[in-house]
Amino acid sequence: MESAKRIVIIGGVAGGASCAARARRLSEDAQIILFERGPFVSFANCGLPYFVGDVIKREEALLVATPDLFRKRFNIEVRLNSEVTSIDRERNEVEIEDLRSRKRHREKYDALVLSPGASPIRPPVPGLDLPGIFTVRSIPDSRHIKEWIKKFGAKRAMVVGGGFIGLEMTENLAKLGLDVTIIEMQPQVMPLADPEIVAPVQDELRRHGVSLRLGETVTAFEAIQGGSISAQFESGDRENADLVILGVGVRPETKLARDAGLEIGELGGIRVDDRMVTSDPKIWAVGDAVEVRDFVTGRWALIPLAGPANRQGRIVADAIMGKDRKFRGVQGTLVCGVFDLTLASTGPSEKTLKRLGLWDATYDKIYLHPGHHASYFPGAKPITLKLIFSRQDGRILGAQAVGQEGVDKRIDVISMAIQNHATVFDLEEAELCYAPQFGSAKDPVNLAGMIASNVIRGDARIAQWEGLEDTDAFILDVRDPSEFQRGHVENAVNIPLNDLRSRMEELPKGRQIWAYCLVGQRAYYAARALSQHGFDVKNISGGYKTLQLRRAATEKSG
Repeated sequence: MESAKRIVIIGGVAGGASCAARARRLSEDAQIILFERGPFVSFANCGLPYFVGDVIKREEALLVATPDLFRKRFNIEVRLNSEVTSIDRERNEVEIEDLRSRKRHREKYDALVLSPGASPIRPPVPGLDLPGIFTVRSIPDSRHIKEWIKKFGAKRAMVVGGGFIGLEMTENLAKLGLDVTIIEMQPQVMPLADPEIVAPVQDELRRHGVSLRLGETVTAFEAIQGGSISAQFESGDRENADLVILGVGVRPETKLARDAGLEIGELGGIRVDDRMVTSDPKIWAVGDAVEVRDFVTGRWALIPLAGPANRQGRIVADAIMGKDRKFRGVQGTLVCGVFDLTLASTGPSEKTLKRLGLWDATYDKIYLHPGHHASYFPGAKPITLKLIFSRQDGRILGAQAVGQEGVDKRIDVISMAIQNHATVFDLEEAELCYAPQFGSAKDPVNLAGMIASNVIRGDARIAQWEGLEDTDAFILDVRDPSEFQRGHVENAVNIPLNDLRSRMEELPKGRQIWAYCLVGQRAYYAARALSQHGFDVKNISGGYKTLQLRRAATEKSG
């Protein structure tokens, strides 16, 4: 791009702000103007729930950059409280309204970048505009919630939606001493994750006094005496609260793009190519407002995450300046803390693959429950890890994990493996940091790769718990008798692993055997031994602990 070009950016926060700063680093000649309709150009919206909960004490700490910093450090002009109301593509102009003076003016552009973000979904529910019902999308939003709690001495909160914002707000409100109820229309919180991985999170919420109303929908809100709010549910029940947080998701802000005639994708986001160019070659778009390619499935997707938005902003700046940069897509790597637990995932879940019709006969999954570091070192905490892969070539499709420690580290490793088209055989051989307080000689990532590799090589045949009702297999429990007595599968026969070789005559050779233990390791040993003695045997992946998680996932309320 020739020098002295005029770059106009609509919207700051992650995508727009990173684009502006990167463009300046690439060109001292370009004129860069950023319009932001809000009062802040770049703030940490992921920190808003923690500001409400007083984990982040000062509002100023949420400000990533200010107009003054942009002007002095980068020579970038930032105009706050300025809403771009229209785009004239023929004249290469935008019209801006100053939200304080209500005056309008027009600005020319050579390159236009749209970073309008997404707006909270507000379902058509009567009473949604009552005082005391809040969304959490901006610093003023979080400020108003804090003020409301203090002013009215709020004791009960209702959080509608069990996704990221809903769970983070729940934790912070509970830590402030409020009684919190989560309302989620799906049968689980964190709807994108698989239910058995989410089950420990739901137990953790209940352990901290949070009530869950799963599979429930709000049909109306009403004001009641004393300033509280009553919610009417589709089931006919009612529940009262002193404040309500709406966290039912976000919708791409596309009005400006639609009005300008830019192409909008089937999912409702701005359609862009791999250089983030819209259907107009002089207009780029980034962040929560755009549809992106899912890196694993290749499908279009809406994935509103801060990390991808930042990367998109950098790529757009490079593209405007003539560099050959492309955006590779998003695999949806995410993490969420809920009290003492962490849930993280990368790539599509089993549920998502099946919903898209992409789960086929070559796909498989394994479960494991290793410690986050060496078991002999004090403080080892279990991680539940689920790995989804292709049995054809070992390609890793996705992974999910939940636990108290070390969860994010393992998912980050697997995320990078997916990004580099790695296989389960690469996980098996991955060389990771080891000292007993940090990991194990066989890290959970290695173990996941080893188990999946054994499946592909035929060294291990696995069964899944969901097939239990449809099988006539002989169910073998190889745990110790005391474990068996505390709970077991109906009609299972208990032969402890240490006694197995001397009691093989008790097992049928003309019938398939499904073996299980607590987490899968002893059952694998049993399966290897039995298969070499002529038995047709499978190991139920993840053991009895995985079955317990599956059962817990079906609990709907409490």
